[in-house]
Amino acid sequence: MGAVRLHHRGRLRLIGALLVGALFGSGATVFVLGGWGAGSQLPFGALAGDVPTPPVKAPAEFRRLVDAYAILRDGYVDKQAATPDRLIDGAIRGMVSSLDDPYTTYLDPEELKQFEESLSSSFEGIGTEVTMIGGKLTVVSPIKGSPAEKAGIRPNDQILSVNGESLEGLSLQEAVKKIRGPKGTKVVLEIVRSGMSEPITITVVRDTIPLESVHSKLYDVQGVKLGWIEITSFAENTAQRFFEEMKRLDREGARGFVIDVRGNPGGYLEAVTGILEELVPREGILYQVEDRNGERQVYRSKLKGDGRPLVVLIDEGSASASEILAAALKGAGYPVVGTPSFGKGTVQVTRDLTGGGSIKLTVAKWLAPDGTWIHKKGVQPTVAVKQPDYFHLPPLTVEAPLRRDMNDQAVAVLQKMLNALGLPVDRTDGYFDASTEAQVRAFQQQEGLPVTGVVDGATGARLSERLYQKIKDPANDVQLKKALQVLAQEVRTRAAR
Repeated sequence: MGAVRLHHRGRLRLIGALLVGALFGSGATVFVLGGWGAGSQLPFGALAGDVPTPPVKAPAEFRRLVDAYAILRDGYVDKQAATPDRLIDGAIRGMVSSLDDPYTTYLDPEELKQFEESLSSSFEGIGTEVTMIGGKLTVVSPIKGSPAEKAGIRPNDQILSVNGESLEGLSLQEAVKKIRGPKGTKVVLEIVRSGMSEPITITVVRDTIPLESVHSKLYDVQGVKLGWIEITSFAENTAQRFFEEMKRLDREGARGFVIDVRGNPGGYLEAVTGILEELVPREGILYQVEDRNGERQVYRSKLKGDGRPLVVLIDEGSASASEILAAALKGAGYPVVGTPSFGKGTVQVTRDLTGGGSIKLTVAKWLAPDGTWIHKKGVQPTVAVKQPDYFHLPPLTVEAPLRRDMNDQAVAVLQKMLNALGLPVDRTDGYFDASTEAQVRAFQQQEGLPVTGVVDGATGARLSERLYQKIKDPANDVQLKKALQVLAQEVRTRAAR
């Protein structure tokens, strides 16, 4: 089936969650770094044709809807609350929400305008992507190096309230509107995290977030030079940048590559396809697409020969396009290291509405090369490796100074931080004992802070900063270390053949 072209907003998307870098910024709304721009060539054949243009004449079943609209518009006591635009918006949102699909959403004209304005090389916000799961605003993944990541937001965090206002009962768009604001301003999030007995509070300062999507480095593992290429999102130029970095590392002697998509929420299908076409060997299957009628299309690599040594790194923040990459390379026999990915296996297309606004709706499933649907399951690693527990600690929130004999969840976080920073304490149950006080004093001494044994805001912030630095140090990244070891072994095995 041949490729087709769509109009400007007929963009095919892989993730329907909202990228809360722009969303939490100065009013800019973004859908996961992309989709398909004007004139983009779509590989999904007639998928767009599966989404019919609304008929000019409304079907008979719309009579009830028209009656309800007229009754509310003409009879509701508050005329300002029952304006035509508000009622129509509410009706559309109601239809969309009835599908119980977090990736099918409605953008009103204002939201659509903000979305289009936000498709740039940078945006303002906190830098994380969210979706609705079970009625809860849930983090898919913070962007690497973003204010959200630095503040301690992690994949699968559930956001309960924003600046003290509950998000209960709000739609995805309504929830994120609560979090918007200009660069330099603060937003206070109440979060539920797995493993924590009580909600935690995280304050994030919005900033400008650049969208450089590819980073690389050369490692030497026992005399074997290996390239590491991190893809933080699949943006318009990601495939080009990926191969630029691969060629540069080739020139420096890299004999294999770790492709790191941990924390990558997805993006342009075109970008991940462009990468896979040159990596999957022997014209192997990249992925399959199944439409609403159960018909499938299979997409294959352009590479005729054997591939080169590769290892993929994933975690729970790897979603959609990242999962396509991981599933395709796993299907081709390459090792996948890390923890199970997010589990998003649907495809969306955006369609304009007469009079303004747009609906982004799920039109298909994407499947792994063997036909497996990873939705809500994720891609399973072939080499399972978890990061140390301290990678998942929340930031230390000091609402009141923490001192001797207190018993509090914040104290438990403090104790685990001290242990992670090489200052062992006798207990981590939240009781501020003598050993905790002694190690707080030791930390304050080495950091040049007032040595009081009491954790105030300054000491808490410094502890969080030092822990973040430890987490970002590749020397402490056990998943990366394992991936490099697996890759080095693969290089040696191939060399011995």
